[in-house]
Amino acid sequence: MGRGRVAVHATSSLHTAVGVTAALLAGVTAVPVNPKLGERELGHVVGDCAPDLVLAAPGVELPGALAALPRTDVDLAADGPVPTQEPAPDVPALVIYTSGTTGPPKGATLPRSAVAYDLDALAEAWDWTSDDLLAHALPLFHVHGLVLGVLGPLRRGGSLHHLGRLDAQVLAAAGASMVFGVPTQYHRLADQLESDPESAKEIGRARLLVSGSAALTAVDHARLHRATGLAVRERYGLTETLILTAARAADEPEVGAVGRPLGGTEVRLAPLPGEQSGDDEGRALGAVEVRGPSLFTGYLNRPDATAAAHTADGWFATGDIGRWTESGALAIVGRSATDLIKSGGYKIGAGEIENALLEHPGVAEAAVLGVPDATWGSGSSRTSCRRVRCLRSGS
Repeated sequence: MGRGRVAVHATSSLHTAVGVTAALLAGVTAVPVNPKLGERELGHVVGDCAPDLVLAAPGVELPGALAALPRTDVDLAADGPVPTQEPAPDVPALVIYTSGTTGPPKGATLPRSAVAYDLDALAEAWDWTSDDLLAHALPLFHVHGLVLGVLGPLRRGGSLHHLGRLDAQVLAAAGASMVFGVPTQYHRLADQLESDPESAKEIGRARLLVSGSAALTAVDHARLHRATGLAVRERYGLTETLILTAARAADEPEVGAVGRPLGGTEVRLAPLPGEQSGDDEGRALGAVEVRGPSLFTGYLNRPDATAAAHTADGWFATGDIGRWTESGALAIVGRSATDLIKSGGYKIGAGEIENALLEHPGVAEAAVLGVPDATWGSGSSRTSCRRVRCLRSGS
């Protein structure tokens, strides 16, 4: 087949893990496809990446544009020769589609060298070895669940238990030494553990809980630590960059921070437009820009978008606003286009205020947005809310 591309119908199954791994062993670029994509978005993805075929679990009915492709079922019992020659490091390993605020999804092309570097850097940060059993319940078409959650254990030579869902009793029975999850999963897990001390005790035998893809609230940090005795580590990255920063296994994590840059990765905070680049406590804020060996090589078929995502001197602009903590960790305070509120000459991250509100026991969910004020300024350009404001019953 040469160096073509194959789509993988990325259900949360062993077939997806085997299909992606087989493509990588063959030196073919894998394109994991969300099985729940709508017809229009799926048509765009398939048309844009033009895969030679689709890999799928036997008997699964494929939707729309995938059904029109030549199909190969993933046979878990099959055996065959493995190529002995390793493809060049710059050969694309994956094309992962990521949605922006406007326009159709863009395919981020990740070379083999980027995947290998990032997993090795995370292994160093988290003391990740072949002795570790990783458990998670993440989807297998994104960086978190697929690259970290499947290719990570394979590269380390360790084990993976995909749970289907992050349920307290199922997780407790897995006997995992490492757990990956997103804040929504950890919030639900904390709810369960409050009334299940036996599961909490078993989960507490793990050595590392890692959260990513969004900020974990201080309240849930505290609840999980109280239940399990474990402090959750957070990390930060994007589809285009893989993981950039991570709280180390050996360090005490800082609530609200996503750790220090991984070895070889450079992160800078570029000045924000306007006269004031600090928050109301005098801490410097900046636009998060990065470069390093884990970055993508560009958006598939979109040189214009690739160029627009980089600064004139070649740094990738993440679109996030951040600040450095005293320990040298990065804290993300919001998105530059939607989460930055200007008040009295200061720039305030809406996400930080939301997290502070969520620390109050009477607040279940919160959304913060700026509004024009004659005294304090123009407010924010934020146009959408990530959370709905409400109070817990009885408050």
